[in-house]
Amino acid sequence: MEILTPRDLKHKFQDPWVAPYQKILTMVDGDMVEIVEYHPCISGSQWMIYQYQRSSDIVLKARRDGNKHTFLVKVGKSDLNLKPSLHAAGIEEVSVEGDEVKVIHAGLAGAGVGAAMCRGMAEGVKRVELRDVGGGSKVGRATVVTPRLQKVVIGIDDTDTKEEGATWTLAHNLGSELSKRGYYYLDHITVQLYPHNPNKTQNCVAIALVFAVKPGEKDKLVNELVELLKKDTLSDKTAIAVLEGIKVPKKLRSYAEAAKKSMITVEEAEKVAESEGVELVEVTGNQGKIGALAALGVYNDIQEAVKVYY
Repeated sequence: MEILTPRDLKHKFQDPWVAPYQKILTMVDGDMVEIVEYHPCISGSQWMIYQYQRSSDIVLKARRDGNKHTFLVKVGKSDLNLKPSLHAAGIEEVSVEGDEVKVIHAGLAGAGVGAAMCRGMAEGVKRVELRDVGGGSKVGRATVVTPRLQKVVIGIDDTDTKEEGATWTLAHNLGSELSKRGYYYLDHITVQLYPHNPNKTQNCVAIALVFAVKPGEKDKLVNELVELLKKDTLSDKTAIAVLEGIKVPKKLRSYAEAAKKSMITVEEAEKVAESEGVELVEVTGNQGKIGALAALGVYNDIQEAVKVYY
């Protein structure tokens, strides 16, 4: 086995058949790991999504959004039975050791090259434990080692007024600013709420921002976001909700669905948040708690998030 850093790999493999991934991040929540990969080929990488779900029983979900892959996997091993075309690539093992996540990728031919060299050159990778160099008819197998990260999702609502402002643009700009401060800004989801709410400014949406942070940095992220919001919000009703981890509790999902179809009170939002361990923060007021909490319940289901209920 050969151990190589991204720098070593870039120096050693300069062949035209190596296309480096851009970035790889791994977030841990108990025995669940969410892997986020930014692939160099946009639609062409759908092949990888399809193959991984077919070949690895530890891959619970896999999806592609542009060039971003998201794999939800469980810690453990998968007995890959690689076959050309049918089961050409997959994740063989996932483990969490201290502050590191180790993912063993294996694949035939080009998929094997992707398992080692292409992934190994990405930002976010600490090193690759190269077991077998793929290509041609050979199997490629490598352990990709990345830092252990934590997932934090922040719901935001009520930042604008009927005269000016836009919550979705403000939220995105805050996410971009926080990315400059060392946090990984992964996603921005617009969540449609109850369209007949008499308190709405116009379109009645809340926003969920998704981050990956180093363990122990959640509170720092939240505090910095709150300070930015205090400076830029135009409303005296602004609030946020904070969800740690990968899983969305069923009760939170049900609450979000209800908030899309009917009026919800602040008291109801506070009760659900307390029962599910979700932190609510009044930035300038408490009315925003309703939508901020609802944004968390459907952030991982974009089709549902944007749906309008009449």
